[in-house]
Amino acid sequence: MTNSLEQPTTILKGVGEETAENLIAMGIYNIDDLLQYLPFRYDDVRLRDLADVSHDEKITVEGKVHSEPSVMYYGRKKNRITIHLLVDRYLIKVTFFNRAYLKGQLSPQDVITVTGKWDKHRQTITGQDIKIGPQSQSADYEPVYPVKSPITVKALRRYIIQAFNEYGDEVEETLPFHLLKQYKLPAKKEALRIMHFPHSPDDVKQARRRFVYEEFLYFQLKMQAFRKLEREQSKGVSQHYDLNKIKNFISSLPFQLTNAQKKVVNEICADLKSPIRMNRLLQGDVGSGKTAVAAISLFASVTAGYQGALMVPTEILAEQHFQSLKNLLSQTDVNIELLTSSVKGKRRKDILERLKKAEIHILIGTHALIQDDVDFQKLGLVITDEQHRFGVEQRRILREKGESPDVLFMTATPIPRTLAITVFGEMDVSIIDEMPSGRKTIETHWAKHNMLDRILDFVEKELSKGRQAYIICPLIEESDKLDFQNAIDAYDLLSNYFQGKFKIGLMHGRLPASEKEEIMREFSENHIQLLVSTTVVEVGVNVPNATVMIVYDAERFGLSQLHQLRGRVGRGSEQSYCILLADPKTDIGKERMRIMTETNDGFVLSERDLELRGPGDFFGKKQSGLPEFRVADMVHDYRALETARNDAIKLIEQKEFWNDIEYSHMRKYLHDSGALSGEKLD
Repeated sequence: MTNSLEQPTTILKGVGEETAENLIAMGIYNIDDLLQYLPFRYDDVRLRDLADVSHDEKITVEGKVHSEPSVMYYGRKKNRITIHLLVDRYLIKVTFFNRAYLKGQLSPQDVITVTGKWDKHRQTITGQDIKIGPQSQSADYEPVYPVKSPITVKALRRYIIQAFNEYGDEVEETLPFHLLKQYKLPAKKEALRIMHFPHSPDDVKQARRRFVYEEFLYFQLKMQAFRKLEREQSKGVSQHYDLNKIKNFISSLPFQLTNAQKKVVNEICADLKSPIRMNRLLQGDVGSGKTAVAAISLFASVTAGYQGALMVPTEILAEQHFQSLKNLLSQTDVNIELLTSSVKGKRRKDILERLKKAEIHILIGTHALIQDDVDFQKLGLVITDEQHRFGVEQRRILREKGESPDVLFMTATPIPRTLAITVFGEMDVSIIDEMPSGRKTIETHWAKHNMLDRILDFVEKELSKGRQAYIICPLIEESDKLDFQNAIDAYDLLSNYFQGKFKIGLMHGRLPASEKEEIMREFSENHIQLLVSTTVVEVGVNVPNATVMIVYDAERFGLSQLHQLRGRVGRGSEQSYCILLADPKTDIGKERMRIMTETNDGFVLSERDLELRGPGDFFGKKQSGLPEFRVADMVHDYRALETARNDAIKLIEQKEFWNDIEYSHMRKYLHDSGALSGEKLD
């Protein structure tokens, strides 16, 4: 970049020290930042014929003031001015609020241009902007920029015009020519000119395409460079597993692997054998068979002479995985142990000693696995389940328990592909997108709260057949602020309703871990028939006999969470049902209920959830790790994101990328961003 564009904004006429400080608060430090500060929308200021305008549309018209404007005062310091305006053959009213001063500036026969909202029924415009005197239409579309007070859009536009006139010629190209040509993208200088001084929406669309692609490409270059560096620097171990033992183990399983499971197992085994450390994300819908894949992967590592660890977020889930893996590996000589904070004293000491001597091959547990005194002799594979529930630091500590062990992250929360390649861009992603055969589709129904009696009759019929049911509530106890059904109220109501017929349990996050364990054990052994709970059952509880899931105030939950809850039933051979009790007030709430009844595919739901909620809300803004894009939107521009990722992967692998002058901008960016120093990036 030339020095001119790096000059501070004070070089511009009318920009003093104070204004420069205000621009810095908006992220504009120099001329280059100013030129690249792009509009977020455009106002259509073309003059319109009222005959073609729809009700409630924002429009701009030019006309003659027909009679003396009238002002009405009301409230404290509030007023409304009404102007009768002759626009072509129409006599309409224009209303402005709190602009009484206009009365002194307007006379009959004056020509004015007004922008505002058109009320077709009343033939009035609620004015937002007014220009007095005949206007020469300089542009049909006016850019609108995000600004922070005291900077106004008008002032910012003035600075941008000046900067473009004086320094626009010095804008350098930042994309290689072959990519511009391949995707028919405008050059950077031309694209900036169009964004700031548009002639048509189509022009803006083409210019925006360029900036969307560029933002994604540069972001993905950073991710892929970091990945390449990590792969090259990671002193991973080649695990030479016993293929015959693995094949025998797979054929001994009480079920056949799906094609998706086979594909994923092959990907993981290739990683184990490779000298580069595995860094893989395994996504699979609820019930798609991730546990079987985890068992095969851990077994493979054990046959290669290594130990394996599986870390999960809750004790209930740890216990369940422990039981599942014990059953699956019962025909082998693999030793499995469970370590949670409930394991204490002599038992804990014994486990730690045996682990250190490699007498324990696979250790399953909660974050208790990362405590200082937990030592593996030869840790080869680390699996974390529901990995987004662990902090980066927790995952790092577990990884450092061995000499660069292979790492597999598993999640039953289907993450939309767009987010997976953005947030987990430096990982390889495997997907189990096929369900085991013989599973019956869960029937999902949306019901209003006034249908509760009918629903409870249905629940009673299911329980009478020996089945079990969940009732999920969003809150533990009553709250003045939120009028939602809570678990304690629901428990009391159902205890009365089913008195003497069925045993009802209550579970929520405030119970001690031991009590939760006990309730879940009673439920899984059918000593409790109906479990009232908050969302603590969302992840990993496996009760094949449960056939009914009722979610109170279902509009309070996101689609992905509702899908997780629905996945608690349908795990046995009987038909299962999910009933969403909801009276949503918003269109989004209604749309959520509709989508839930239409599809059981977690990946479809996650994409729709992303569209409805946006990326920040999908993970929770605080720990999302989502990058900020100025122009690009990873939800709507996902195709460009995929293209940019593929291009970035190719570029990073090419020798020319690291040598040719055409890529110097990109290399400088990677260097400045820390991607080439091995630091983990946001």
